[in-house]
Amino acid sequence: MITVALAGKPNAGKSTFYTAATMADVDVANYPFTTIDANRGVTHVRTECPCLDRDERCGNENCRDGKRYVPVELLDVAGLVPGAHEGKGLGNQFLDELTNADVVLNVVDASGATNAEGEPVEVGAHDPLDDVDFIEEEMDLWLAGIVDRNWEGVERQSRSPDFDLEAAVTDLLTGFGATEHDVTAVLRELEYPDDPKAWTDADREALARAIRRRTKPIVVVANKVDAAPEGAVDRLREGTDKPVVPVTADGELALRRAAEAGVVDYDPGDEGFDVVGDISDGQREGLEAIRGAMAEYGGTGVQTALNAAVYDLLDRITVFPVQDASKWTDGTGNVLPDAFLLPAGATPPDLAYAVHTDIGEGYLHAVDARSSRRIGESHELSEGDVVKIVSTAGP
Repeated sequence: MITVALAGKPNAGKSTFYTAATMADVDVANYPFTTIDANRGVTHVRTECPCLDRDERCGNENCRDGKRYVPVELLDVAGLVPGAHEGKGLGNQFLDELTNADVVLNVVDASGATNAEGEPVEVGAHDPLDDVDFIEEEMDLWLAGIVDRNWEGVERQSRSPDFDLEAAVTDLLTGFGATEHDVTAVLRELEYPDDPKAWTDADREALARAIRRRTKPIVVVANKVDAAPEGAVDRLREGTDKPVVPVTADGELALRRAAEAGVVDYDPGDEGFDVVGDISDGQREGLEAIRGAMAEYGGTGVQTALNAAVYDLLDRITVFPVQDASKWTDGTGNVLPDAFLLPAGATPPDLAYAVHTDIGEGYLHAVDARSSRRIGESHELSEGDVVKIVSTAGP
């Protein structure tokens, strides 16, 4: 399962985002380091369900009238403070957890109402653009420290006549989630000495920064936009090359709870909501404030941020494997039972291996369930494809 990590300084709203996205019971409070132990939960990215192309909706528990929610892991850990890569605050704990992430949501207080340490200040007193740069810098310097501390091992390996720098660096960075392909691509971009013993601190830092950019891409979550000064989001977008998504995590959490209580009709990612139950004047006032923010930004932004991380930055597509190509069901008659997030360019054998290693190893051929035609091994799958895999290991 893809892992999305929430990064940010204390009190930026990470725990609120996490709670809104997972509806898990965690501490949400207005003080630094609310989160001490990492929270892991399941959230979802949203796409269109293929059942929209059929006469009836599929009835899958993750489909809401054609809105398909595909599970991903969400990780929320302790907030970062300046110097986290040196162990300040709870930095080491967070950064160690980050090694398992595929993509990072940097939650920034767009209202500027928390300083660099996460302490409350007057709205607009702190520049949220500083938080964008500082989180990235802490991540880069932390990884640079890991590379530096372990470089002696690469130097020792270089004495061997069959030494391979790419293999040695891959071994060093495997724990960070870097593959051989990642290392090869990054080394092609960099200029560096052939002899590892001649590498400088700057060479190792350049390697760390490039690997981090490739393996831990970042989406900036401009949280608390409902309280942000005018132009705050535009300034964030102009000041960084990363995607910036305006978000009100508080608004999403309020809507999710109101939907659970049956007083509003709302699905995560909707651009609006309808009040369907009895509410007080105070509740109506609060909901209308959320409605105003949603109207300005096209929703609360929580689902948009998750989708941007997985579908845009990680370039994933959603593919639906079935056993019956005509009914789009599994062996027990469930319509469109599963959805897999695959890298763009994935082929039917890739889908087979994603379903199960045995299915992949026994792969024979695949059928496009929409057209009922066989597709080749090198066929590139597309978003929303429904595919029957024929394998010696299963139907």
